[in-house]
Amino acid sequence: MSVATAHSASAVPPADETTTTPEATGGIPAQDEGFWVEPVAAEGQTQVEGQTQAEEAPETLETPEDAAGDDTPVDAVDEQVARDAREFGEYARTGGWAFALKVARSVRPGGETAGETPKVSAKQFAELAGCSPERVMRYYKAWDKAADDGMVPHFEALAPGAEIDLPDSDVWLSYYSSRSSATSDRGTAITAAAEAEGIRPTKALEVAENPTALRAAILADPSTAQAARTALLDRLKEDPSLQTELARDIARTDELKKAVANETQAASRIGYVRQIVENGQVKTPAGQVIDATAELRAEAERHLSLIDELDDDEDTGEWASEAYDTVKELVVQTVESDPELRVQERRTKFYSSLQKATKVFEELTLDDAVDLDAIYEDDMLQRLEDLQQALNTCIAALRKVSPGE
Repeated sequence: MSVATAHSASAVPPADETTTTPEATGGIPAQDEGFWVEPVAAEGQTQVEGQTQAEEAPETLETPEDAAGDDTPVDAVDEQVARDAREFGEYARTGGWAFALKVARSVRPGGETAGETPKVSAKQFAELAGCSPERVMRYYKAWDKAADDGMVPHFEALAPGAEIDLPDSDVWLSYYSSRSSATSDRGTAITAAAEAEGIRPTKALEVAENPTALRAAILADPSTAQAARTALLDRLKEDPSLQTELARDIARTDELKKAVANETQAASRIGYVRQIVENGQVKTPAGQVIDATAELRAEAERHLSLIDELDDDEDTGEWASEAYDTVKELVVQTVESDPELRVQERRTKFYSSLQKATKVFEELTLDDAVDLDAIYEDDMLQRLEDLQQALNTCIAALRKVSPGE
């Protein structure tokens, strides 16, 4: 905690005695806009060439000149330089609190009229300071939040010119926002997300207010694009509307559709290999599920370990294809080397084909044909007769081995 030596801002200094830069006016941070009032002597203090006797002696600042042996007496230092040094040290210790105090002790809080207090409105204070009322109110609101938390006194307890112990400068940013958007619902959400990520809300708000700059960074910098992709994926989990919009964008973009198809195929093949390692079972080409042999599991595990070692940005397509083809060939060899499995594989394949053919033929109907002459083609009858002949041949072959024949 440090004692602020800030003074009441009761008048605007003449134009030829002040500058409009933060450094010259006593410490408005470089990222903030506007001006500040040159401090004047408080009541009851004598003033000597712009410096009050009650002001605290400036801190000793070690500079390259000091290290070289600057013997300039303190009394010989230019008064403007000394004042800048004092106010620089003051701001270094307290940060924005020093200027929030000026607002808190000089701006009239809500509920008080002009006749009840010497304080002025935020609008009038801004006119005296040469800045916007919105900027004054940001300091005002920061102090109000801190007062609610017990960090500083409430406005009613402060009179113009009052001096109090101020919080350290590193606490200031948790109460103050230099952006009006921070007070909106959108700004509040961004602020909360930034705090959850452990970064300053002002940085997140700045990015949100300049989407064109964000787009430029994503287009130009791969690491920024990667960060944006990760954030977008996290948001997709809780935003159904965004999921639909992104899916629509992908479906309408040929390059993205092809990339999604390739990744889906790679993921499916890796899943096939992973199931062998984790469950010890594998599906044959005909569709039956069998226990994987020790050789098959070992080979599947070897390929899977190579895939798992790949970096996130590496293409898994070729690795997935190699693993899938190798494992699938071993499955075929396993089936062919076992007579019982070989017979069961053929039986499963036959039933699968028969089921597909039955479903297709059942869907073939002429019920909705009002006039057969309108849809008739010569090859229709020929194909059905060929199909009937194939069925008769198949039926005859099965009858020969049927126990009932």
